[in-house]
Amino acid sequence: MSPPVSRRHMAKDLSFSQLAWGAWRLRDSTDIKNVGDILALIHACLDAGITTFDHADIYGGYGCETYFGEALAKAPELRERMEIVTKCDVALVKDARPDNRINHYNTSKAHILASVENSLRNLTTDSIDMLLIHRPDPLMIADEVADAFNTLRQSGKVRHFGVSNFTPSQFNLLQSRLDTPLATNQVECSVLELAPIFDGTFDQMQQKRIHPMIWSPLGGARLFNAQNDVTADRLRPVLERMRDKYNLPGIAEVAIAWLLRLPCQPVPVLGTMKTHRIIDATTSCSVQFDRQDWFEILVAAQGHPVP
Repeated sequence: MSPPVSRRHMAKDLSFSQLAWGAWRLRDSTDIKNVGDILALIHACLDAGITTFDHADIYGGYGCETYFGEALAKAPELRERMEIVTKCDVALVKDARPDNRINHYNTSKAHILASVENSLRNLTTDSIDMLLIHRPDPLMIADEVADAFNTLRQSGKVRHFGVSNFTPSQFNLLQSRLDTPLATNQVECSVLELAPIFDGTFDQMQQKRIHPMIWSPLGGARLFNAQNDVTADRLRPVLERMRDKYNLPGIAEVAIAWLLRLPCQPVPVLGTMKTHRIIDATTSCSVQFDRQDWFEILVAAQGHPVP
């Protein structure tokens, strides 16, 4: 039976899987001990219909891309079966970046081009399917970013571009300088973080027919590990009832299905390093969430009825 994970049309010649897998914790996970474990994880994702892999140059202290790339180097045929997203502009004080004196953002053309060269080398690939500006930079010169994007597109090193954590006005500023549409805005959203639903972020995405990507779709595991967390404690019994009603493996799948019900049709990024949880997450994609059930979860998340 084919997996229930469908596709999201991101650009004229690019689609993502309905769920993505994120490498943020790849270097920190006790479940990943070697390159063989990464390959097993990649295969589990691909077999489940999850073909989109989300990276950033800074993940794992600038080490996750290399770790993932070592796995791809052992099985290069897998590259054709996946879409790779990565991000740049966050500059951290790390041993791998001795010139950084303070954590900052850098959207200069030179930094963007250098970051892409590093990512291509680390990921052992000739091109990146989508490059995101990771965080809004108060010193961003939109024309300079556009120039960098044009250079990367013309060289074939990056196919499409997007942003992450941008407000609608920041998105519009950068888009106003580009010849081609930005393909996504990756933001934090979950039953514990509702801001993009109400601050215009997702309204803009739906207006432009763009699918946002969602990081931390489970609220950083607060739903499972919280102690004295009033919101998580209020949500948990509601999610458990919905788990039983929709015959889902757990409350995580309810929380993901709740996000997938949004009309902007987002792409949640999974952070798990456990293959069985990847498989479980795909069950969210087949849920037809009832409108009133969706609002029951929203009310629990907000702590008050809708006006």
